[in-house]
Amino acid sequence: MNGIAQKSFYTDPSMPHTSISLLDRIRRETDAEAWQRFVLVYTPWVNLVLQHAAVSADDADDLRQDVLAVVFQEITRFQHNGQTGAFRRWLRNIVLNRLRSHWRKHRGDRRHPASDDLLHEIPDPFPALETLWELEHDRHITERLLKLIETSFTRTTWLAFRGQVLNGLTAEQVAAEIGISINAALLAKSRVLRRLREESAGLIDEI
Repeated sequence: MNGIAQKSFYTDPSMPHTSISLLDRIRRETDAEAWQRFVLVYTPWVNLVLQHAAVSADDADDLRQDVLAVVFQEITRFQHNGQTGAFRRWLRNIVLNRLRSHWRKHRGDRRHPASDDLLHEIPDPFPALETLWELEHDRHITERLLKLIETSFTRTTWLAFRGQVLNGLTAEQVAAEIGISINAALLAKSRVLRRLREESAGLIDEI
């Protein structure tokens, strides 16, 4: 896959912690673990977008590989401009451009009946997919990153974080529920959020 296949993208998600963001790490050509992590995080999201684009399962596999290949080739030239959603829009454009190429390729192909209906949208970025990307990207990527970093924390720390941040409980409620001090509950929340912010910096806007 244009050089991307030379790296193994599937591995145990419990990887060594680093204070450098995933975005910064994937821009280093020597950081294979970061690429493994990136693929684990982004594959489900790209698959979801392609499903919404009515792409067949077989074509979706090819398109996803094409997207990853382009990211692999271009990421070292990506410069975050500090604006909200810069990376999100950069990756969105890659996905939509691959979809444009796909639909052009299959113009008139009866095996791809959706292509003729969607070709009229090619000059304009697909509004429905853009809306989906803007509304759902950060939530999906946050959920994936949380799943990957969970193994880095003790069960007690994770339960304390989950109770406060994901379930909306107070530190007092969480402390009483799992049998720790209020300070320990607050510290657990802080530790996980700090790790999540470090990992996600540049990929999503804010946590």
